[in-house]
Amino acid sequence: MKAEENTQEEDVLKNESAASENSTEEVKEEAPQLTPLEEMEIQVKELNDKYLRLYSEFDNYRKRTQKERLEMIQTAGEDVIKMMLPIIDDFERAQKSMDEKADFQMLKDGVDLIYNKLLNSLATKGLTPMSSSIGEKFDSDIQEAITQVPAPSEDLKGKVIDEVEKGYMLKEKVIRFAKVVVGQ
Repeated sequence: MKAEENTQEEDVLKNESAASENSTEEVKEEAPQLTPLEEMEIQVKELNDKYLRLYSEFDNYRKRTQKERLEMIQTAGEDVIKMMLPIIDDFERAQKSMDEKADFQMLKDGVDLIYNKLLNSLATKGLTPMSSSIGEKFDSDIQEAITQVPAPSEDLKGKVIDEVEKGYMLKEKVIRFAKVVVGQ
């Protein structure tokens, strides 16, 4: 009898499991099946949306950096100009003193002070004048030959005879080449 009950219980359990499998198959069948083409179209739409968002983010970044760069360029010289204002004031005082017919030596000393103040202010920003190169060999990396003249002596051929304008460097970069006369 117990064997019959166990067999019946096993049959009931098998029927229940078969019924539950049929119900999950029915659920699977109820969900709409997408064709591979439809799945690809959905994937393309998702990737296109992702691409457009990324492109928009990059475009916003590019515009922001351009704006920041423009602002930096517009205000780059501000600190140098602020540094130059006291020197302009000194020149105005010198002009006023010239109108009062001051002593020539005092005027010369005043102009020398203003010149040194200007050079020192620019030196704090990294400007250095190039040393005079008269008598040295011509160097096209830091000098510009504006003319060539016959050398007064044989040893001055290819060398700098005169310096018309002094050259300047900003940090390690030449910002104005020294204009020189070279012996030929």
